[in-house]
Amino acid sequence: MVFENGLSDEILTSRVRERSGEDVRSPYYRDSTAILHSSPFRRLKHKTQVFFAPSNDHICTRIEHVLHVASIASAICRPLHLNDEIAWAIGLGHDLGHTPFGHIGEKIISGLQKEKGLPGFEHEINSLRVADFITPLNLTYAVRDGIVSHCGESFLRTLTPDFTVKDFSRITTKKGIMPSTWEGCVVRLSDQIAYMGRDFEDACRLGIVKPNQLPPLCAKVLGNTNGEIINTLVEDVIDNSVKEKAIGFSEPVFEAVCEMKEFNYRYIYRSPMLDGYEKYFRRLIILIYDYLSQLFEKNGKDAAPYAEEGNMLAAGFYNYIKEKYDSYMEHDGGVQRLIFDYIAGMSDNFCLDAGNEILRPEHLNQSIERSQTGKWFDAFES
Repeated sequence: MVFENGLSDEILTSRVRERSGEDVRSPYYRDSTAILHSSPFRRLKHKTQVFFAPSNDHICTRIEHVLHVASIASAICRPLHLNDEIAWAIGLGHDLGHTPFGHIGEKIISGLQKEKGLPGFEHEINSLRVADFITPLNLTYAVRDGIVSHCGESFLRTLTPDFTVKDFSRITTKKGIMPSTWEGCVVRLSDQIAYMGRDFEDACRLGIVKPNQLPPLCAKVLGNTNGEIINTLVEDVIDNSVKEKAIGFSEPVFEAVCEMKEFNYRYIYRSPMLDGYEKYFRRLIILIYDYLSQLFEKNGKDAAPYAEEGNMLAAGFYNYIKEKYDSYMEHDGGVQRLIFDYIAGMSDNFCLDAGNEILRPEHLNQSIERSQTGKWFDAFES
């Protein structure tokens, strides 16, 4: 079985803007380097994958997850004689638009957007928005397509591409979207392979579940460790895809995958620990949104009031307004999404620091500390 893409190389390598000059790199390798050197990619190292654990170096972060996806997808592509550079680039870029605090943050921001009359937030759609508009990376069609259609939470046993050229500007939801390439299909399955066993392993490390709780079918068919699970799933996808002429799992393995997915959702993703975090993160994100909204509605593009706030949140937000305001007007026809985009781009750490700055006016405290009498003595009039 030879997996051939139904779209021409001319379409798959096309960009919004032509790149100038010859380059020793392939078009897709250039995409990888553009993603690697981008600010949204760097912020992934401080964004939650599933578990918020900033002080535990052994818990998977979002940047580790995208590297896992890219490496797994590349490994699957090679024996299937697919272009592993397309898969690697899609894997690196597929979560560029993810929010702070993982899917909890995504759920919170989605609800806030709906309250304001905007479409709900989907990180797949936002990842393409980041790559195309917020931090324009000028990626190829194939990689942009793989990013917007990766949808790792939707489990299908087999995937085949939709060889219809997409108008990315008209896509508002991930529902019903399939990748335009076989490589995109591989990445979509690799997303599931990457997080299934790793989320279980992290949950065991944090004491949310115990290793012996893994359902017997999953342990028997998939394995007991993340490494065993990944190995089983990768080998099964490679063997089964050739037999079925589609990218996917065999029926016995897919049955175990579905059981493990149900187990993870029941005991990990809906665990009391994550529920408790959701309440806190909701208060935090709403606090930041309300603060920035009031600043923006009152002051618009006037720089002085943002500086007078005396904190990095207001200063950084003003810089974002200064840099992107005109682009929003041209691209969106308004600035309704500006604050949501700014918050969605935050790392966990910056989000926490921003909330702290709103509630603790350090710039006022510093004024007191600069005065010896203010810090140590009562001030007496002479």
